Amino acid sequence: MAEAAPQYLALPSGLLELCALLGAPRDSLRGPEQVAQKKEVKSLSSLDPEVLSVFVPPFVTKEDSQPAGVNCVTLGKTRRRSFRKKRERPKAEPSKGHPFEGHPSKGQDPEDVGIPNGVDLLALPQLCFPGGVCVASEPKEDCVHFLVLTDVCGNRTYGVVAQYYRPLHDEYCFYNGKMRWEASGLGRSAAGCFVPFAVCVVSRFPYYNALKDCLSCLLTHLKICKDFEVDNHIKDFAAKLSLIPSPPPGPLHLEADGLILINIDTGSITFSNDEDVDVPDIPLLAAQTFIQRVQSLQMHRELDLAHLCASTDLNEGRACRRAWQQRLNCQIQQITLQLLVCIFRGVKNHLNYEHRVFNSEEFLKTRAPGDQQFYKQVLDTYMFHAFLKARLSRRMDAFAQMDLCTQSEEDRIDGMLLSPRRPTVEKMASRKPSAPHGAHRRMVVSMPNLQDIAVPELPPRNSSLRKMRTEDCGGSHTVLDVPPKLTYTFKIPEIHFPLVGQCVQAFHADCVAQLSKAMDSLAPENSVLLARYFYLRGLVQLMQGQLLGALLDFQSLYKTDVRIFPADLVQRTVKSLSAPERAQAERTPELRRLISEVVDKPEDAPKADDRVKNFELPKKHMQLDDFVKRVQESGIVKDAGIIHRLFEALTVGHQKQIDPETFKDFYNCWKEAEAEAQGVNLPFSVTEQLDKNECVYKLSSSVKTNRGVGKIAMTQKRLFLLTEGRPGYVEISTFRNIEEVRNTTVAFLLLRIPTLKIKVLSKKEVFEANLKTECDLWHLMVKEMWAGKKLADDHKDPQYVQQALTHVLLMDAVVGALQSPGAIYAASKLSYFDKMKNEMPMAVPKTTSETLKHKINPSAGETFPRAIDVLLYTPGEGHLDPAEKVEDAHPKLWCALNEGKVVVFDASSWTVHQHCFKVGTSRLNCMVMAEQTQVWVGSEDSVIYIINVHSMSCNKQLTDHRSSVTGLVVQDRAQAPSTVYSCSTDGTVLAWNASSLQVTSRFQLPGDGLSAIRLHGGCLWCCTGNSIVVVTTAGFLHQELKIGENFKEISTSFLGFQLMPEQEQLWAACAGYDDIYVWSLQDLAQPPQRIHLQDCSRIHCMIQVKKQQIWVGGTGLSQGRSKGKIYVIDAERKTVEKELAAHTDTVNTLCSAEDRYVLSGSGRDEGKIAIWKVE
Repeated sequence: MAEAAPQYLALPSGLLELCALLGAPRDSLRGPEQVAQKKEVKSLSSLDPEVLSVFVPPFVTKEDSQPAGVNCVTLGKTRRRSFRKKRERPKAEPSKGHPFEGHPSKGQDPEDVGIPNGVDLLALPQLCFPGGVCVASEPKEDCVHFLVLTDVCGNRTYGVVAQYYRPLHDEYCFYNGKMRWEASGLGRSAAGCFVPFAVCVVSRFPYYNALKDCLSCLLTHLKICKDFEVDNHIKDFAAKLSLIPSPPPGPLHLEADGLILINIDTGSITFSNDEDVDVPDIPLLAAQTFIQRVQSLQMHRELDLAHLCASTDLNEGRACRRAWQQRLNCQIQQITLQLLVCIFRGVKNHLNYEHRVFNSEEFLKTRAPGDQQFYKQVLDTYMFHAFLKARLSRRMDAFAQMDLCTQSEEDRIDGMLLSPRRPTVEKMASRKPSAPHGAHRRMVVSMPNLQDIAVPELPPRNSSLRKMRTEDCGGSHTVLDVPPKLTYTFKIPEIHFPLVGQCVQAFHADCVAQLSKAMDSLAPENSVLLARYFYLRGLVQLMQGQLLGALLDFQSLYKTDVRIFPADLVQRTVKSLSAPERAQAERTPELRRLISEVVDKPEDAPKADDRVKNFELPKKHMQLDDFVKRVQESGIVKDAGIIHRLFEALTVGHQKQIDPETFKDFYNCWKEAEAEAQGVNLPFSVTEQLDKNECVYKLSSSVKTNRGVGKIAMTQKRLFLLTEGRPGYVEISTFRNIEEVRNTTVAFLLLRIPTLKIKVLSKKEVFEANLKTECDLWHLMVKEMWAGKKLADDHKDPQYVQQALTHVLLMDAVVGALQSPGAIYAASKLSYFDKMKNEMPMAVPKTTSETLKHKINPSAGETFPRAIDVLLYTPGEGHLDPAEKVEDAHPKLWCALNEGKVVVFDASSWTVHQHCFKVGTSRLNCMVMAEQTQVWVGSEDSVIYIINVHSMSCNKQLTDHRSSVTGLVVQDRAQAPSTVYSCSTDGTVLAWNASSLQVTSRFQLPGDGLSAIRLHGGCLWCCTGNSIVVVTTAGFLHQELKIGENFKEISTSFLGFQLMPEQEQLWAACAGYDDIYVWSLQDLAQPPQRIHLQDCSRIHCMIQVKKQQIWVGGTGLSQGRSKGKIYVIDAERKTVEKELAAHTDTVNTLCSAEDRYVLSGSGRDEGKIAIWKVE
């Protein structure tokens, strides 16, 4: 049977999509001819332009360019040819011909019109001649302008238009052997009439300056050529540009529904159409800061460089000017990006990532009244919807990186809070609006201040941003001193004419040769440029028909910059492979993996739902699962366990479902309490008594107490009385110092008034407050906060206080929503920690409490705890890379959670440095730092992901392993790049050059189950389950420790091992044993020593700390319960010094922080990290 032809492959366009010649139609120029004869040129009016000629690639037929032995069915681009636009042609009368009338070239069909998407030929003449075609009495200077063409789907192409003038009748142009003016019967006086023409180049890339330079060169030829040669010159010009392959544009894109030009100097706004568009004012404070920064720019090069001598070298002067312009452009880009971040930073506080929901109503409530119109219009645009998609996908784009670089320490801390945000004392002190302004500007993220300080009003809005008074504006007006990105020039080989197949093939071959030469001379660390060379060479090889070579180049993008990997093009290329080519690809390991990743897997996997939903109140009754989803979407609480308790509270005494009215009442009560907290006014005499990070979460009604009349205020740390009259501060107690809380009644005449009594440590007087109807609720709330604080102190975990606050605020909302006699009992279902304290009053063991320093929760803000699979500590300060920013110079803790998520903490403050970002979707097994700039992460999906520690982005992947990557180890060298060794479960060990990311050697160990790798004494120590194999770095066997020779009574395997170089020992754990076994490295054949671990049920991990300690993590019994346990062993005495039990789930991983602290990560039931001090 004959083999089917491979599927048709459409190649990506080159630099040029379309080139057109535009001008006035022939018939419309008869009037100017006659007027020119009468010397009345000044009375000429503008003419309507039209497209005269259109040139669309390819300019060489497939038959002309087909090389011998190549199946060109797979190589062609879309089936379109270069053509001249068909127009009505007059009869063949010499006197009625026109110099610019189209003449289709031989063999071309003028009906074969294939216009690129997004280019409207009907609209193009008006865009190229906005004022029409104006005939002039004398030639005018050439001019250039730029276009952005957008189709209905939002796809963009870019145009550059160059206008030039030619005489209406050129005496140098000959038709049928006569000069044009003689043939038409016109006198020489008509030569004083000049007509404008335009050449428009359309490209998929916004290379405005490059295309401008190219068109400028073309115009020099068009001005001196004969009329009938114009089309040939333009066609040759277009053919050259169409052959030039273009790399993908950079990662930063601007979108806009229409073209709007804003002149910052004058404040004027110009639209691309005649419609009356209502453009709202940009948010005031953001606009003022932007203007201040713009004013500090050095925008006049001559003034900026006036103190320097002039350059005498033309090329040097041009390069200097280009560098100055690039620096200025970079600063403008950074300032504009800062403006966008300032305007939209608050969006992330109203997103639910799990269900992809944006609560637009609550977001608008946080905006100033004067900014509402701006946000309402923006929120309805496609541009903002695309922005939301990127945020919900946690994309680490330019916006996210700028947000990360400019966020405050308080914003970082807010990301770790389980309880809702409230204004802190520090924010109250930092914002000092005047009384009228504060009354009209309610912000969720800040509260007004009652200090009697006269603060000038912000200046009124003005149509001209430049003219706005900015001296009273807050915020920094400095410009980020960002060095411009380096630019590189690649010289395109010469294109020879005539443009026939052999010339095109020679051009492609020269391109490949020069690209290969440039790549060979490039330093390995310049991976961004190397990726562009790979991409370009891949495109050229596709044009040559070298599909396998092109796929290999595209596969190399995984190691250099995966962001520009052309997945769709690779899929189409693979489908276009012939049977022999596909067979050859399957025999090549790199291509086999590539085909599997981009062709086979995407078809099997369901397409992710990337829609963005707006939050709406439910309209149907909700069972538990639906209720959990709705509460998470609302942004009230995310933790599923807390929502389960809330469900129990709202359904006490009812069927286990919640009706829409109950949910609405609960939601409104929550939001009303939130708004009430924003309206709290605290005088300076009160705020100075509080910590800067304290927030007021709850205020009582005005009540009588034994310390005066006032309102009881609750923060996360204390209770205090806000006295009436002259507002004052009366300390009640911190939650830590509470000794007893009672709910009782006191007699007043014939009534019994409910009273709350609080006894404080070291104080004889009991605080009493006649809270009346609020007493029962405050009793529940204070007891819950008291219990939460005690648990936080015992477990060194501040998250308990945050969770207790959430319980307290939910209690308040439940009571407000139910409004029934049973409301207090329902709210008691949320007294989780108070019940825990009463039912399980077990203290933390003394040794554990003394050794434990702190706990952090990388799953904060998630719907449920996530298991911590790997921890990595990377030092700062003296280990800094020169390129690292000062603010990022702190040590960091990298936490690998399940499903490929990574959270980064600032290890100097234990606050979140980078919230969750993805490296694949599988479990992560190992992490290591290489070259001080990279974190390598080995995954179950057999990929090694490389994270850039500066940008916190993962743009490189190593795909040479074929099974789960289980171990990574770095061999540092003084001069040469480091070598990283990686291993996978199938027994493969690879050695990598950490700089070039190339595999320098590889070998295969027999059997499966390779789970760990260590480097010692110039050899690799590999744990294969049944044995520990010692091999040279080249893979030659040195020695082997077989587990069967030491454990003959029970079948077992090695769980893990640790080398102790100082003691010349190997420590190992075995499955099914609660012991640690120690072998001497001098003689592995000798029986091992055994160290028993009391009450240990399973061992998961072990690390060396300092030189004399081994820390072992696993699961064991503590106080009769199964918990995560850590055993600290003295390596010299072989004894267990400490047993530490601070995790409710197993200890999955351990890591050391400079031998000062040890960090332990627990399983999914708890999902927290404990920080232990080392003695």
